[in-house]
Amino acid sequence: MLLTFAAALVLSACGGGGGGEDRVAELQESGTVNIGFANEPPYAYENSETGELEGAAIDIATAVFEEMGVENVEGHLTDWGELIPGVQAGQYDVITAAMAIQPDRCENALFAEPEMQYGEGLVVAADNPHDLHSYADIAENPDVTAALMEGTTQFEFLESEGVDQEQFMSVADIPGQLSAVQSGNADVAAATGPTLRAAYESLGSDAVEIVEDFEQPDIEGIPSFGAAAFNLEDEELRDAYNEALATLQEDGTIDEILDNSEGFTAEENRVETGTMTAAELCEGGNEG
Repeated sequence: MLLTFAAALVLSACGGGGGGEDRVAELQESGTVNIGFANEPPYAYENSETGELEGAAIDIATAVFEEMGVENVEGHLTDWGELIPGVQAGQYDVITAAMAIQPDRCENALFAEPEMQYGEGLVVAADNPHDLHSYADIAENPDVTAALMEGTTQFEFLESEGVDQEQFMSVADIPGQLSAVQSGNADVAAATGPTLRAAYESLGSDAVEIVEDFEQPDIEGIPSFGAAAFNLEDEELRDAYNEALATLQEDGTIDEILDNSEGFTAEENRVETGTMTAAELCEGGNEG
């Protein structure tokens, strides 16, 4: 399996979503699938030292497409908020970033079955000066500013716990969240647990810390179930992806990928086949 990386934004000619043709045969014939991803360790990212694509979501998608007979993966980096618009526009064949399946997202993209699940997390200044251990703690202190990555579900999650929108600081990426806390421009960064832990360990700064005793909120959407997503017209391709994914879940390949991916374990992050489906999640079936 060959993985290549195309920097910068992708031209519309790169992919080929939609149109009703036999997309599976088309990809098998070309031998290459174009994947859109956001630079978010540990899900999908470019290794700054090697230039290679890495991350659990990338590894899962690579294995699934190899099972489908598509040997080469070409990754295209874009901002998180441009992933769904990009696959809508046919810039990518698929997007993979362990994106949480949410009803509003299902209106604009065709999600595969869940491939992993994950909870939330917080990063705060060293010694946790505001004593933050939950989203509810942020709501109880209106002076706290929370740095959130634009386009993510954390905005909705924090609002559902009573956090005022005026407490939000929107930033472009995860490093920007931690930088905001490190500089004192924000008091806390909220994101998925694996994301924050990977970013924190990469930062290597004593100025911030992970909230180890974070209390997972009991709200709809948590835990999140992440999946690949396709153009709304690519149902045949999505179905073929699901079939290959199920095979790899059943034979242990997905468990092995999770166990070998930074920030994940099969025990904590696997999704048992059929226990929570994309259709249920698109209908708002995740009660938390």
